[in-house]
Amino acid sequence: MSDDDIQARIKGLIDQEHDLRQRLGAGEITHEVEHSDLARIEVELDQCWDLLRQRRARREFGQDPDETAVRDAGTVENYRG
Repeated sequence: MSDDDIQARIKGLIDQEHDLRQRLGAGEITHEVEHSDLARIEVELDQCWDLLRQRRARREFGQDPDETAVRDAGTVENYRG
């Protein structure tokens, strides 16, 4: 996955967030549905941003950015850098 692919995925996830909020405001979904879907999206966004940071760090130090991998949600969500 390239940086452009990751950034496109991030944009798509942000669009999904906006759509959820609009659907909630229009009464099309419940708060519970919005909350659970937003939680899933936020985790995936964190994973995408983490992957971009990994790729940039590898590139900065002369390593191959394509050797990065998406880290599991537990690792990304509990990181205390």
